[in-house]
Amino acid sequence: MSAPELQSLTIDRLAHKGDGVANLNGEQIFVSGALPGETITVRLKGDRAELVEVTTASPERAEPICKHYGSCGGCTLQHMSAEGYSDFKRNLVVDALKARGIEVAVDPVVSCAPQSRRRAVFTAVRAGHKVLLGYHEAKSHRLVDVEECPVLVPEIVSALPKLRRLASEVMPRKGDLKFTVTATLNGLDVAIQGLGKNAEKHFLALSQATMEYGFARLTADGETILEIKPPQLDMGGTMVTGPSGGFLQATKHAENVMAELVMEGIGKAKRVADLFSGTGTFTFRIAKVASVHAAESDAPALKALDTARRVAKGLKQVTTERRDLFRRPLNAKEMDNFGKGYDAVVFDPPRAGAQAQAKELANSPVKRVVAVSCNPATLARDLRELLDGGYVLKRVTPIDQFLYSPHIEVVAQLERAD
Repeated sequence: MSAPELQSLTIDRLAHKGDGVANLNGEQIFVSGALPGETITVRLKGDRAELVEVTTASPERAEPICKHYGSCGGCTLQHMSAEGYSDFKRNLVVDALKARGIEVAVDPVVSCAPQSRRRAVFTAVRAGHKVLLGYHEAKSHRLVDVEECPVLVPEIVSALPKLRRLASEVMPRKGDLKFTVTATLNGLDVAIQGLGKNAEKHFLALSQATMEYGFARLTADGETILEIKPPQLDMGGTMVTGPSGGFLQATKHAENVMAELVMEGIGKAKRVADLFSGTGTFTFRIAKVASVHAAESDAPALKALDTARRVAKGLKQVTTERRDLFRRPLNAKEMDNFGKGYDAVVFDPPRAGAQAQAKELANSPVKRVVAVSCNPATLARDLRELLDGGYVLKRVTPIDQFLYSPHIEVVAQLERAD
């Protein structure tokens, strides 16, 4: 079969995932790595095209900072200038809000520095006699054997050779392994998934690696193999030991900025509900000034929060509840509680958003709401519910903790109109 013919295109705009978009015979063609105004040569593959050459470059084009750029599917926006990149990230939020009829001033993007992301998920696979450890190529099952990563904290990058050696020792004959690596105050927390029955066979090797490489903790398929030190995280002055492979905000700087915006948004509230609380990113900061009820569906995360709460000092009352807020959102009657309910509600759901919870809030007397989201589209949908229910949007702040990717974190502050 002959190779697809080369085609010259001119890029008109950027799509929401950062791909350049061109028009060819009335059809949209998406090209990764292309910028508006550029003339490029591509190899067509349906409605997508492989960039072969940039004939006329945009003044907004920048030199990528990672040697894996173009093959690794993680950082797809390193070819943008700093200004163009920031505008693109902010417009992700502006456009999502406009699509829901929400016209509001959006703050400039809060930037996070390179080498600050503190959690990574690597895949390990066999390739002949060699074991590869890294990230998948974009839209591919092929794995890039990562040697550097400019977005990760140095502690994780320097551990890559150790993780690769460990993977080669415990790699099953078939399938792959997932390594979730988190940089904590006491060292790296390493969670391996995919060992299955092999975990017991490799117990000694896993234990020795934990000691030799100085990991704080190593778990295999959820079972702790060895914990040298508790892998603690500082959440506003409260030390939390999160569950193995658990969620946390991507960078410490972003977490601090988000927490500041949450505290600003709740104002002088005395009773606060922290919904989708996780391990307490906002809970413990709120508890310094107000009583707080933390609701979360993930049992290990809630257990970590509750354990930290029991030994923390200087906090107001903290109560916890395991609750699936998608199926059973906190309802308007609960939030009112005969006038003794919550003055403010904070919610930080997964990418799917919190539409059911937003609808309940829209019918509640809660005065202040802070919505946190990693998905502008579902955030805009949820904000529409709140605005239609009588809230006023006071501030929207994008935070770029997903560096060089087409994702953005957002914090929105709302108050009841009356």
